Amino acid sequence: MFHVKLPSRDAMARQADERVSGPRVQLPRRVVQKPLRQVGKRLLMALGVLVVTVLIVYADRGGYHDNANGTLDFLDCAYYATVTLSTTGYGDIVPYSDSARLANILLVTPLRVLFLIILVGTTLEVLTERTREEFRLNRWRATLREHTVIVGFGTKGRSAIQTLCATGLRKDQIVIVDPSTKVIEAANADGFVGVLGDATRSDVLLRAEVQKARQIVIATQRDDTAVLVTLTARQLNRGAKIVAAVREEENAPLLRQSGADAVITSASAAGRLLGLSVLSPSAGTVMEDLIQQGSGLDLVERPVTKAEAGRSVRETEDLVVSVLRGHRLLGYDDPAASPLQLTDRVITIVRATSVTPLTTPDED
Repeated sequence: MFHVKLPSRDAMARQADERVSGPRVQLPRRVVQKPLRQVGKRLLMALGVLVVTVLIVYADRGGYHDNANGTLDFLDCAYYATVTLSTTGYGDIVPYSDSARLANILLVTPLRVLFLIILVGTTLEVLTERTREEFRLNRWRATLREHTVIVGFGTKGRSAIQTLCATGLRKDQIVIVDPSTKVIEAANADGFVGVLGDATRSDVLLRAEVQKARQIVIATQRDDTAVLVTLTARQLNRGAKIVAAVREEENAPLLRQSGADAVITSASAAGRLLGLSVLSPSAGTVMEDLIQQGSGLDLVERPVTKAEAGRSVRETEDLVVSVLRGHRLLGYDDPAASPLQLTDRVITIVRATSVTPLTTPDED
């Protein structure tokens, strides 16, 4: 029986937040210098341009005329450089020789433009930030193919990503969808692209380019949400592999009918692991190690090699626990599993590779 629950206050708050901001894609931000350091750097650059201009004027000070006393000293050169770079131009000091005028055309004028660009750099940066982000977003959409969409960046979603990354999936091939701004910011901090919005809506999934995804992992907090996301994702992408998690085992058939290729019942799986740990704590530890990629032993699905084709399951170098033949999953002791065929895939236990842990936000 499928249970329908009223949304919690947190869920309603997230929906209200989304209505205000709207669904959007957030790319991982690049490392930006602190504002004070940026201002200090620009001031030093402006001072450098001023010093260069003063030296240029001072080197040819004989080619300038001062209305006050006719000649220029170092202070007059600094004064002329300052009012010239700032485009004030009082006109009391003017270049009259050909060399001085040529220096103003070829050197001082470009330095004046550079000086102004440095001074208004912060304003220009703000104005161009949106353009740069739009360019990055368009380039990301154009190059994204065969990626993985993770709906929900809670405990289940982070664990799924950790396992996928341990198998070699790059972070730039993963897109996170979540309705919480805080969660998306945490995903960006870990180097993932995030889409802020309700994944039950097709426009949000389209922003995640779900129509081009190779696999979709649905790890929402509610079973009814998982069903709606699965229906929407399957409608947008008929060929993607969809794996969904539900809390209640009785809702698993509905997920499969909605289009999920595999359904994991989190409550039942945790309960079975607890029961196994009660009977044998060591066996529970081994099972936890097997399902946690990157430490100890890992469960890996791979194709049968040419050397293994025609042999029995027990003759392979790896420890084979199951054989996938077409859509049939055969146990290692199933007589039909041997001999192995070249088109088979085997699920084996191998030595694990290391994995980098993900940052955990305060809330799931």
